[in-house]
Amino acid sequence: MQKILIAGGAGFIGSHLCESFLDENYAVICVDNLITGDKKNIDPLIKNSNFKFINHDTTKFLQSDELTEIDYIFHLASPASPNKKSPRSYINHPIETLLANSLGTYELLELAKKFSAKFLYVSSSEIYGNPTISQQTEDYFGNVNPNGIRSVYDEGKRFGEAMTMAYVRKFGTDARIVRIFNTYGPKMQKDDGRVISNFINQAIENKQITVYGDGNQTRSFCYVDDMVNGLKLAMFTPGTKGQVMNLGNPDEKTILEIARIIKNMVGSSSEIIHEELPEDDPENRKPDIEKAKRLLKWSPKINLEDGLKKTIEYFKKI
Repeated sequence: MQKILIAGGAGFIGSHLCESFLDENYAVICVDNLITGDKKNIDPLIKNSNFKFINHDTTKFLQSDELTEIDYIFHLASPASPNKKSPRSYINHPIETLLANSLGTYELLELAKKFSAKFLYVSSSEIYGNPTISQQTEDYFGNVNPNGIRSVYDEGKRFGEAMTMAYVRKFGTDARIVRIFNTYGPKMQKDDGRVISNFINQAIENKQITVYGDGNQTRSFCYVDDMVNGLKLAMFTPGTKGQVMNLGNPDEKTILEIARIIKNMVGSSSEIIHEELPEDDPENRKPDIEKAKRLLKWSPKINLEDGLKKTIEYFKKI
């Protein structure tokens, strides 16, 4: 049985990835220090004999009886939300975010080297900063403020990419980089500060829906099932060693559009209000996914309305 280590496996996307691999009869080791992940995401998996959870900080050397062999490593371990109002945001965990993407990446790449494991680094569309082009292609170097409030995530991810490619070039490590764009779906945390979870929960509770700035900034939202399929294809598809690939849904919407769609779908009486735009908030996010289509034969299948329906149902249940 092949063994997969998923760093950040108790997080939103990571827990979906764990579940997906268990369904396919892999042995899964979930490593997470639960700073922003949640044990509730993986509680249903604990009873599976092929699943092991290790509460561990990836920035520290990992030694465990479970690590006799590893075939694949997915590195998703990092805070991801930019909303400073959220206790889970990288704004409130700046040092941890930088270290997860630097030292954490190093330690996991060392594991990959030790076991000759294939490695996937989950980077982010945030490496593009506030882009001056739309759509964002993988060969675009970005427009990033290197010392702004968001830099702990942006530059952390950029460093993680550089570290990953250094191992590819120096040691021949079979590694690839995936830049994921906004992702949503069940198992998002209610207090994670992400725009979809914020809007849905504000709408369900008939509270004011908070839009930052005029709401004309754009984002592209990918449903989590599509993202998980893309990550798996990026790892397993031949010829992806050393490749950098965007994964996301190019269906671009303004934040104000998203707020109105969610309000209508929930049937909420919430008022949409506007607050000050955060520092360095990107004006647009739209992935060019032609490379993923070509290399992975991947494109998102679930449209926004269907994905939002499932996500709204999830938040209503909890």
